[in-house]
Amino acid sequence: MDVVVVGGGLMGTAATFFLARRGLRVTLIERGRVGAGATVASFGNIRRSGRFLPQMPLAHRAREIWGEAERMLGRDVEFRATGHLRLVFDEDGLTAMRRFIADAHPWGFHPEEIGPNEIHARFPGLGPDAIGASFAREDGCGNPRLIAPAFAAAAQKLGATIVEECEVLDIALTEAGFAVRTARGEHHAERLLNTAGAWGARLAARFDEPVPIEARGPQMGVTEPLPHRIHPVVGMWAAPGRRDGYLRQVERGNIVFGGGAERSFVDLDDGYAKADPARLPHQLRSLLRLCPALADVAVIRTWSGCEGYVADGLPVMGPSATTPGLFHAFGFCGHGFQLGPGVGQVMSDLIATGRTDEPLEPFAIGRFARA
Repeated sequence: MDVVVVGGGLMGTAATFFLARRGLRVTLIERGRVGAGATVASFGNIRRSGRFLPQMPLAHRAREIWGEAERMLGRDVEFRATGHLRLVFDEDGLTAMRRFIADAHPWGFHPEEIGPNEIHARFPGLGPDAIGASFAREDGCGNPRLIAPAFAAAAQKLGATIVEECEVLDIALTEAGFAVRTARGEHHAERLLNTAGAWGARLAARFDEPVPIEARGPQMGVTEPLPHRIHPVVGMWAAPGRRDGYLRQVERGNIVFGGGAERSFVDLDDGYAKADPARLPHQLRSLLRLCPALADVAVIRTWSGCEGYVADGLPVMGPSATTPGLFHAFGFCGHGFQLGPGVGQVMSDLIATGRTDEPLEPFAIGRFARA
């Protein structure tokens, strides 16, 4: 075997697909079901607004792949370029938005600023108290429940092995590379890719690479079906430290929403994250600023999932600093859904050729050892 991938979320399944497409022999090992962890907990936001700017080349690459995903994977993953509207309600938010728009231009991202009158004309019913907004017309959304299984199925067609409901018990270095012992047997490979999400730091620690990370669960929800009137993904620019909210309407009419509530802490030993009903009223109040018409709408389901939040807010991505043949891509701090396909392709580049065009220095795992 050329590569073993540990972790079957969007990052792991995308990397497995791109590695298999290069002709490498790949086995992916997932402790649960493919895509059932942080990926399925995602809101489904495919946005570049507000990103850490050195991450923008990776975000651009990922956006291109999202646009090709249906053709590439042979199934509809419900990617829709609906546009991403981000509303502003105070002067601090307006300053932050304008600074980002100006700073993002050299990185090849050009959201437009729109004023209150244009918001009301183009997006009636959204943000009636907003004093401004940004709009990125080429961004949008995708279905978190479809994308990882689609990558895994496409990878299998290319010859990859997908092993689900199989916990990794131990990983050892051998003369030939890595021996991965699981509850269902042992796998050997020259290279190992760690896409284990919130559990990624535990795997890295086996190789003397500390990563300060917390496992947390976002609070997500969905409403009853409504007449389809909201086309873009809608969020807000908020000052640092303030909780924001975001929503989108799916084609069946339901409103999917998130934000506006603290993320709960998750025990990694069981990895079980659950929504807190006590936080729902505050969460819904934050959404009314975005769309007051939701005041009397019924919420039919809430959920959560286990995500990894690194102390400095940036993911770990790139080669190991201690162990040749080991690679990491984990800890995306709740902002990884849009990036996932790009992460998979970049990691396949690194593993297969030793290089990539995207700048990964800010995400190197060695930054924690240096600190």
